[in-house]
Amino acid sequence: MESIKSKVQNRKTLPIRLLQFGEGNFLRAFVDYMIDKANEAGIMDCGIAIVKPIEFGSLERFDKQDNLYTVNLRGKLDGEVINSAHIVTSVQKTVDIYSDMDSYMELSRLDTLRFVVSNTTEAGIVLDRSDKIEGIPATYPGKLTKFLYERFCYFKGDNSKGLILLPVELIENNGGKLKDCVLALAQEWRLGAEFIKWVEESCVFCSTLVDRIVTGYPRDEAEQICEKLGYSDELLDVGEPFGLWVIESDRDISAELPLDRAGMPVVFTDDQKPYRERKVRILNGAHTSTVLLGWLSGLPIVRECMEDKTIRAFMEKAVGEEIAPQVKLPAEDVAAFAAAVYERFENPFIRHSVLDISLNSVSKWKSRILPSFKDYYEKNGKIAPALTMSMAGLLAFYGAGDYLEGKIDAKRPCDGEAYTVRDDAQALEFIASHSKKTSAEYAKAVLSNTNFWGEDLCAYSGFCETVASYLDAFKADGVKATVAKLVEA
Repeated sequence: MESIKSKVQNRKTLPIRLLQFGEGNFLRAFVDYMIDKANEAGIMDCGIAIVKPIEFGSLERFDKQDNLYTVNLRGKLDGEVINSAHIVTSVQKTVDIYSDMDSYMELSRLDTLRFVVSNTTEAGIVLDRSDKIEGIPATYPGKLTKFLYERFCYFKGDNSKGLILLPVELIENNGGKLKDCVLALAQEWRLGAEFIKWVEESCVFCSTLVDRIVTGYPRDEAEQICEKLGYSDELLDVGEPFGLWVIESDRDISAELPLDRAGMPVVFTDDQKPYRERKVRILNGAHTSTVLLGWLSGLPIVRECMEDKTIRAFMEKAVGEEIAPQVKLPAEDVAAFAAAVYERFENPFIRHSVLDISLNSVSKWKSRILPSFKDYYEKNGKIAPALTMSMAGLLAFYGAGDYLEGKIDAKRPCDGEAYTVRDDAQALEFIASHSKKTSAEYAKAVLSNTNFWGEDLCAYSGFCETVASYLDAFKADGVKATVAKLVEA
């Protein structure tokens, strides 16, 4: 089979304008893909340099393929099944900071450089005051501070040489937290007031929100996909066609990063909070409110939940009537996002396990469902029926087994299928100690546990009693029949 290099003719050399910390699947199928499409459309002229920021791993496959790779986006989008392949040609250089620090520092001296993107995991943006500027700093903020200081010195503090920082790590206010780390290290390392002023005034630290499921290299299907493509690709990267990149900054950077003009799903704003709330409440909330009821109804995969008339109707009721109306964005935007979420859950190319989503459901219910539940209660003066049933589903899911050695080994009541409940050991032990009591006693014990919810949920009129009545109905009639009765009411 031919190599991917044989498929790219007259490849254009691009000026390096974007430095990327991380060579992983997500950035390559999200940021690099968008940059490449904008380059292809003639809207940008942006080359990418990738830095491997950790010791683990190798850039051998990048070297072997001249930094070329394929992004294969598969799934449903706007009612159509998409299965498209695109060769990304914009990566001009890759650098292993641990074996080639000189090349890393050379990048800081590039006149063309303008953007820095990072995805160093949620634990990557951390302040470690024991970090040192000498040699190779241990943390990402340390490596970045050293890089920025070298640039500041080389260009003699030129304000036009500041950079735009675009962290995509999945933490709230990621740009602000990264900036705080850099400024703290600048103080710790005594890099001077002028450098600190340059960072504050010449660099733009954006907080971003990203959304795309990227499954990476498809080991089980790679040979088959490459046969259809007609070439081998050891960096093949698979993701869903849906994407969203919300970029919040105190300065308008849209003219410098015009990805939206290339049709890419990028939103520039001065406040990303409504978009974050929309994602957490609708996408994550749809999962958390529905999948445990789906599992207890005998459905192990998210797509199967969407194909089941009753469980899908429950999700649409929970989202459409009880969650979406509480999101503080235009109703048409919220409705469109919800419709896109349903399509994503229907993706025929992904087998998303319900049990994987069930991990840590107690804390997930608190962060993803409780805010919508409280808003609904305040607005309507009563509990939200579907969200209340979702709590009953959680208690039924957790209560179907016994606690032993940090987990609950349970059996699904509808068919005896064995499963493991995974959560914080103290939470599991507490729930298991009450799950064999009457439904009313069980519900009251868990819902009044302020360590779980930050408040006593029994204070919401009718909540505790209704959860208990749903639990009794699950036992008497089965979960799916009880769900059906609610959605048909």
